This record gives sequence, C-alpha cells and structure tokens, in this order.
Amino acid sequence: MNYFDFFEMPVAFSIDEEALKRQFYKNSKNFHPDFHTQSSEEEQEAMLEKSTLNNQAFQTLSNQDKRIKYILDLKGLLGDEANPASIPQDFLMEMMEINEKLMELEFDFDVRLHEQISQELDVFEEKIATSVQKDLVSTEPPGMESLERVRDFFLKKRYLLRIRENLSKFAGSN
Repeated sequence: MNYFDFFEMPVAFSIDEEALKRQFYKNSKNFHPDFHTQSSEEEQEAMLEKSTLNNQAFQTLSNQDKRIKYILDLKGLLGDEANPASIPQDFLMEMMEINEKLMELEFDFDVRLHEQISQELDVFEEKIATSVQKDLVSTEPPGMESLERVRDFFLKKRYLLRIRENLSKFAGSN
C-alpha cells in the first residue's frame, strides 16, 4: 500500500495538509501500540507496523521535497538519480561555466567570485522552480508530462544543492 492510499488521499504534488494531519492523528489513535497492550502478540506487532507506517508516511507526505521524490519513485521515474546521464543535458551544459568557476575557487579563493556563483545559483533555482510551479500546486493526480517536468526539476534541484554544498566548503576553508 502506498502512502497516499494509506491516508486515503489522491497522488498529487500538492495535498491538503490539514486533511493529512487529521488522518495521521486518527491513525495514531487507532494503531498506537499502547492502545493494544491487551491484544495478542501478532495483533500488537501488526499495530506496531501500522504505527511505523503511519509515522513514515506522514513524514514523507508532509514534506514537499520528500513527497516529490516519493511520487517520482512510486511512478518509477527516478532510477539512478546520482547518475549524471539522468540529468537533462541542456542543464548540465549551463552548469559547466559554474563548475569551472568552482574549480577556480578551489585553487584561488575570491570572495567576489564566491558571491557571483551564489547569485547565479539563486537565478537558476528561481528559473527551475518557476518552470514547475503550476505542477507543484496542482491537487490533481499528475500526468506523464507533469511527472517528467517535475522529475527534471527534482534532479536539477539536487544538482544545484550539491554545488551549493561545494561552494559552502570553499567559503568555510578560507
């Protein structure tokens, strides 16, 4: 059973957060092991598993980034996300210049270049977020085109996050 089914919600990038919380609390009351201490050992174990599922599902669905990843995994669209071949090639070409600047920082730290890279990353992040805004606010089950746009957004966002992590290392060491 997937997390959306567990919470009786449609698979969507945007969900009713209040309905999610209500269902979480309802499930918590129904499945919490403390309410089943007089039950059989098998029943106690089943309730513990459902309670764990309830917590994992809530943590995933209540966080937009985790929810996006979960949906993409559910639809089989992520594959090996660490594989550069899964990242759109046009985006990687755009990132080439930033990566070259990062190499410059590694050998010769420059505060202005560091700030410039940070600003360029801000622009890229805004650009990719804008490209999927409509998809991410939809409460309808996503179609294949929407899923592919969001997958590309997700992979690009993860790539930019890795660049930011590298950028922060350079700032911290100088």
